[in-house]
Amino acid sequence: MRVKFSKMHGLGNDFVMLDGISQRIKLSPEKIRRLADRHLGIGCDQVLVVESPRNPDADFRYRIYNADGGEVENCGNGARCFAKFVRERRLTAKKQLLVETAAGMLQLNVIDNDRVSVDMGAPILEPEQIPFAADIRAETYPLEVDGEVYTIGAVSMGNPHAVLLVDDVDSAPVATLGPKIENHTRFPQRVNVGFLQIESRERARLRVFERGVGETRACGTGACAAMVSARLRDLVDDHVEIALPGGTLTIHWSGPGQPVTMTGPATTVYQGQIVL
Repeated sequence: MRVKFSKMHGLGNDFVMLDGISQRIKLSPEKIRRLADRHLGIGCDQVLVVESPRNPDADFRYRIYNADGGEVENCGNGARCFAKFVRERRLTAKKQLLVETAAGMLQLNVIDNDRVSVDMGAPILEPEQIPFAADIRAETYPLEVDGEVYTIGAVSMGNPHAVLLVDDVDSAPVATLGPKIENHTRFPQRVNVGFLQIESRERARLRVFERGVGETRACGTGACAAMVSARLRDLVDDHVEIALPGGTLTIHWSGPGQPVTMTGPATTVYQGQIVL
């Protein structure tokens, strides 16, 4: 199977983009892992596939596979790349797109050639819907790891996130604590882990250990979840610049029940073909 692809990234969070409309693609977890392998394949954090929608109101269906081969619900940086990809491939000329995902519908708005704004929908805060094992909904929760108790926020942006406040994001134990929280028994579907440093009410820094991937240079849903968790704790205002290792995202959220809006760049690196 010879497959055409584009390599793209959003702030260094990189993707293999596949057009499943104009070419026939049959993926397995093994093939996804091969595509994502940085030594034996193309190399990426996620493989993203464009398909025809099942919902008649949607323009496209957007499917997301982590580097470990598992399919996941949402990817904010990928959504921005998705919007640019379908226009570059001339699958549409629209600047406003409604996209079907496993987590629901996403509204994508192309601002210019390199910047895309995404309506990520309202955050999910009820523990059973995240999912997260807790008796009642709260702004923060205690989480015991190796005998030590950490305070986390728990938010779903269509995928689950745990958010920890740290004094210095550069020295945060992302590589060691991240995988332990990712696989914690209180998160039955595993979790993405954000390490958040508040600099002011308008600016914060973030590193994210992504479920099934490891630390990435940027995570769009992670930035949204971090902003929501910080705002629930009254640490930030409704418009925040989130600086990640790969660059900065602008996140807006006015409060519970309202959608989160994320704005940032999408970049095409190269196009090619690969035999699977």
